[in-house]
Amino acid sequence: MRLVVRRTVRGPLAAGGALSLLLGLVACSDGRREGGSPPPSPAPSTTTPAPAPRTHPFTGGSKGLGNPVLAVKIENTRPAMPQTGVSAADVVYVEQVEGGETRLMAVYSSRLPKRVGPVRSARISDLHLLSQYGRPAFAFSGVQSKMKKYIRKAPLYEVSQESSGGAYFRAGPKPIPYNLYADPRRLLKEAPKAGAPRDIGFRFGAAPKGGKARTSVTARWPAASMGFTWSAKQKRWLASFGGSPDRAAEGGVLGGATVVLQYAKTTRSKFHDFLGAYTPLIHTTGEGRALVLRDGRAHDARWSRPSEDKGTTFTTAGGEPMTFARGQVWVVLVNEGGPKIP
Repeated sequence: MRLVVRRTVRGPLAAGGALSLLLGLVACSDGRREGGSPPPSPAPSTTTPAPAPRTHPFTGGSKGLGNPVLAVKIENTRPAMPQTGVSAADVVYVEQVEGGETRLMAVYSSRLPKRVGPVRSARISDLHLLSQYGRPAFAFSGVQSKMKKYIRKAPLYEVSQESSGGAYFRAGPKPIPYNLYADPRRLLKEAPKAGAPRDIGFRFGAAPKGGKARTSVTARWPAASMGFTWSAKQKRWLASFGGSPDRAAEGGVLGGATVVLQYAKTTRSKFHDFLGAYTPLIHTTGEGRALVLRDGRAHDARWSRPSEDKGTTFTTAGGEPMTFARGQVWVVLVNEGGPKIP
C-alpha cells in the first residue's frame, strides 16, 4: 500500500480588495471570484464545536447525523450510464464542464453505497461549492496539473485516485475512462479527519404556500439536457437524460424528493483541457433566481450565498424560507441567460 499524504492548507479568507498573489483572484462586489481560482481555507475556529443537529442538514432526516462528509465526482454522459451509487447520495450537483456536457458531484453523509462511479476528474467549480461544507473528503480520478496547487490549498481532504489508489478499482464492460469505481468506506478511511455535516443553508419541512402545479421540467446545457418528472407514487422527481430515463445501476430511476434549478452566471475559467476547451466557472456565491420542485409543484425562489464559507439559502418570492421535502436533493446548476459555452 502506498503512503498517503493528506494535503490541507489553511489560509486567511480573502476580504474586500485583499487579494492573494498566489491565487491571482479578482474579488467582485457580490463575492464572486473570477478566473476560476478556489477559495482559501477558513481560519481555524477556537470556539466550542456545535452539538450534532437533530436532523441531517443535507436531507432533513434522522440518520447519520455525525457521519463524515464525502463528495465524489461522477461522469454524466451516455457512455457512463447507468451510474453507480448516485441514488444513495444526500445531495447531487449537476455542473457544466467543457464542451457543454455535464458531470455530477454526489455528496454523501447519512449513508454510503458499496461502490460509486464512474469516478472522473475534478473541476474548479467543485472547490467553490465544497467550501460551504467545511472540510469534506473529496474523491476524483485526477485533475489538470495547473490545478493541483489549488486542490492542496482548498479546505478539503483529498482522496483522489492519485493519493488514495487502494480505494479505486476498474470493473465492468465499459471502456476506460468509464470503468473507474471507488469504495466509499475505504475513501473515508483515507480521510479520518473529514468533517461532520454542517448547515449548508437547506431548510426542510412542509411545503410553503403557492407554487404552480407542474409535472415536468427540463434543464438544458449546450450539449446536454436533463428532465425531471413528478411521480406521485414514488413522491419524488424522476430524472431523464437526453429524453431517456436516467436509470441507476442498482435498479430504478435516479431522482430526488426536491430538485433545485439554480440559475448562476457561468464564465470561462483560466483552466482548459488538452484540446484547448476552457473549463466553465460556475459562480455560486452572490445571489440569483431558482426554481424549486417539490410535491408536484414548482416554486419560484431566490438563492443567496454571501461568501465561500457560507451555505446557500433559498427563499420564496415572498421572502420566506423555501423549505425542501425531506430526502435527496438535486441542485441543477444552469447558466443564467440560457445555455452557453464560455
